[in-house]
Amino acid sequence: MPALMIQGCGSNVGKSLLVAGLCRAARRRGISVAPFKPQNMSNNAAVTADGGEIGRAQALQALASGIVPHTDMNPVLLKPETDTGAQVVVCGRRLATVRARDYAALKPQLLTAVLDSFGRLRAAHDLVIVEGAGSPAEVNLRKGDIANMGFARAAGVPVVLAGDIDRGGVIAQVVGTQAVLDPLDAEMVEGFLINKFRGDPTLFDDGYRLIEARTGWRGFGVLPYFADAAKLPAEDALDLRSASSGGPTRVACLVLSRIANFDDLDPLAQEPSVGLTMVRAGQPIPGDTDLVILPGSKSTRGDLAFLRGQGWDVDLAAHVRRGGHVLGICGGYQMLGRTISDPEGIEGAAGETPGLGLLEVDTVMTPDKRLTRTRAVHAATGTPMEGYEIHIGRTGGRDTGRPFAHVDGKPEGAVSADGRISGSYLHGMFAGDAFRAAYLAALGGTSATSYGAGVEATLDALADHMERHLDIPGLLALAR
Repeated sequence: MPALMIQGCGSNVGKSLLVAGLCRAARRRGISVAPFKPQNMSNNAAVTADGGEIGRAQALQALASGIVPHTDMNPVLLKPETDTGAQVVVCGRRLATVRARDYAALKPQLLTAVLDSFGRLRAAHDLVIVEGAGSPAEVNLRKGDIANMGFARAAGVPVVLAGDIDRGGVIAQVVGTQAVLDPLDAEMVEGFLINKFRGDPTLFDDGYRLIEARTGWRGFGVLPYFADAAKLPAEDALDLRSASSGGPTRVACLVLSRIANFDDLDPLAQEPSVGLTMVRAGQPIPGDTDLVILPGSKSTRGDLAFLRGQGWDVDLAAHVRRGGHVLGICGGYQMLGRTISDPEGIEGAAGETPGLGLLEVDTVMTPDKRLTRTRAVHAATGTPMEGYEIHIGRTGGRDTGRPFAHVDGKPEGAVSADGRISGSYLHGMFAGDAFRAAYLAALGGTSATSYGAGVEATLDALADHMERHLDIPGLLALAR
């Protein structure tokens, strides 16, 4: 079955969005299409129907394709826990935590899993659109590569290279990539496209022709900047905006050093009545905040130390004294308790860390990882809600007697005696329109959006945008 691979001249050039748009364009042509990324690095993960986890971008691309996310769409997921180490997830399940310098030794066995997953997708669909990782120009990493040209050559998949003109130097990006590629790798490249152009694209006509002349590669178009990309779930923490314009309900989210599953905030960011501030290192929590959210983290104890290092614990205490509300999600929930114990050193050095003490609960990290999609009922409002759990650790204590929600009649999460401090393991809760409206109403706010419908409309708009400016028929015809 046919396949096509989009690789980039660098990280964050828009590969994920390009693949999502191509998947939607193919789907609208009646083609059974599936996304695939051999290796991803992200702490923003999605739980799949088969009980595993994949990168958030592949879940969005599956939505664009009109299919259910599956672990085969992203067989290798790297989740950074420190600056030099990451958890390795293979076929949706945690394999190990390794240092960056030791990861290369794993790659030969991982290529088999990658090709097996790709083979299953090809057998099940008419077309597979593949996303590369980083850049093939990182030739120092070429040995054992499973993410870019190593995969493309092993699977026999043609490549289109995407350059990002928004960051400047796009001619050098594309021409320079060809210059450093191994000749056999360069033969896999069928053409290029230019992404994120601002202004009049015809002003780049000479540069476009220069790239064609220098490389001998076919150009597939210049794509203007897609401003509505912010309405789609982001995977890279670099894409986190500092704030939404919003309205009178003031929400602040702490940008932890290992923030995870931060797309939990996307539905709130798009509410006209909500002013969402992403509080970054060195910034205080705004004094007019109604709700502070402690998000998920890939390194809970490490990020708790980071939180204290910013003085946010002092800000939180003042916020609570003023009568403000606090919501901890997953790792943020664990931080709100009295203690976090990691006796086996699963997330770092073994030991115990005092929590913020805002909830009467304690957490113990355990080797088993809970991965499940969940339907629940919000205890305070009785509103049905949906979400997913993706965490290690078990939390218990007196405040769990006042649960945040009920799952199959069983308590989930915890709420303080005064009802202003809450914690839950449920990611994705704000994507549900009914729950989001009920939660905001309890804060004195309102909801005026349909989040899911908005995402679908944005994916259609993305496909329309790409159809206008790129040679989509030519790109789809490349797949072989």
